[in-house]
Amino acid sequence: MNEYFFHEHAPSKQMDYAWENGWRHFGSYFFRYSTLEEKHVLPLRIKLNQFVTSQSQKRILKRNHDLDIQFLPAFIDHRVERLFEKHKTRFKENVPESIHTFMSKTPATLPCLCQSLCILEENRLIAVSYFDIGETACSSVYQCFDPDYEKRSLGILMILLSIQESIRLGKTLYYPGYAFVEPSHYDYKKTFSALEGYDWQKWNPYPRLIR
Repeated sequence: MNEYFFHEHAPSKQMDYAWENGWRHFGSYFFRYSTLEEKHVLPLRIKLNQFVTSQSQKRILKRNHDLDIQFLPAFIDHRVERLFEKHKTRFKENVPESIHTFMSKTPATLPCLCQSLCILEENRLIAVSYFDIGETACSSVYQCFDPDYEKRSLGILMILLSIQESIRLGKTLYYPGYAFVEPSHYDYKKTFSALEGYDWQKWNPYPRLIR
């Protein structure tokens, strides 16, 4: 399966429906596919009323308590572009070209309400995650971080902060994005409790990887 369409504006309830059926989007480009690079794509979501922070995740939150966390209207500026250029050096294959591949050029052209989750150390942007808000759910679009801070586990931290913000907003579901059925560098998304995976027909409980 490989499907896509373009849509300039989607009401929050429509975004919930799209995420529930395995759709994601980069700007106005909506897509879903069941295989990629000979691996089986696994959409994931977390049932927020059942979520429990693990001991290792609590340690990540404590380790990063000194950082400045901000939720702002979605934006891209020179700081984000510079951060993205550093982030993409982590990839050896399928290296992304630009942050604009994943986001529209301007927030006004985004199809739904979106925030930037910004993490700063002494006013220096070290991580950013783009975070969609629907009627009953939230979903991460894309996140990147400075590889010099890899020991801080910023990818997991951004998901934890997004979960906290989703709960604060009164949502019931949070979508951290895709992983693969097979082992991959996206497996950190499988380490959260209350996890469900989509088999392209229905959502099923998915066993949490212990790390």
